Amino acid sequence: MLIAHVLWYGMKLLETAQGVVFDVHVKPNAKQFRMELDEDELVVSCCEAPVKGKVNKELLKRFSRLFGRRVDIVSGCTSRQKRFLVNNITVDEAERVLVSALTS
Repeated sequence: MLIAHVLWYGMKLLETAQGVVFDVHVKPNAKQFRMELDEDELVVSCCEAPVKGKVNKELLKRFSRLFGRRVDIVSGCTSRQKRFLVNNITVDEAERVLVSALTS
């Protein structure tokens, strides 16, 4: 069962039995790693080039550190539009982490 949860700034988090799913638009080859909201979409600028999965590895590493849990790519491995699953987390916890990361 999926439960959609919309954050106060419009971004959607989906709660599943495994954890929380969210979408990301990726911009590779940035000078520094950065997360920001563009309207209701989470946009992440990555330092790595989109070659041999380097961007995916960077995103998984950063999101795992941010949430303190295992993170998987659910879809979009070869696309700029990606969907991530944060395992074993509630939507409220995920919201707190994202809001904190976006406002700091």
